[in-house]
Amino acid sequence: MTDDEGSSVIEFLGLSLVLLVPLVYLVLVLGRIEAATFAAEGAAREAARTYVIADRADEGTERAVAAVGIALRDQGFDDDPAEALTLTCSTTPCLAPGSDVAARIDVRVPLPFVPGFVRDVVPLEVPVSAERVAPVDTYRATR
Repeated sequence: MTDDEGSSVIEFLGLSLVLLVPLVYLVLVLGRIEAATFAAEGAAREAARTYVIADRADEGTERAVAAVGIALRDQGFDDDPAEALTLTCSTTPCLAPGSDVAARIDVRVPLPFVPGFVRDVVPLEVPVSAERVAPVDTYRATR
């Protein structure tokens, strides 16, 4: 008998721990980034669509912000929808027939399990953004 008996089990457990912990963390991070991508894409699409069907620009902005809030909360993000949304119009007035409205969503995904005091010193966030353009109906009635 040698003194190495049983050490392979300890080595296996140690190596598994060293390899599995970073792998699980990577899966968590990629899952949150994918959720942010889904949220940003859906929010941009719905914000642009709800804006162009509104009767007035201020009503369209309210609807777009509400749509962004729903899309972000659906994927578990607490970002302020009014700050995440940027609307850009191709013409003035914004809802002129035949014009385009672009909705851009910017979401920041914090890395999981990083304490707040570390985030204050080093920015440990992944920016995710999406943009969609929706046309205003050419035959829209002007008011």
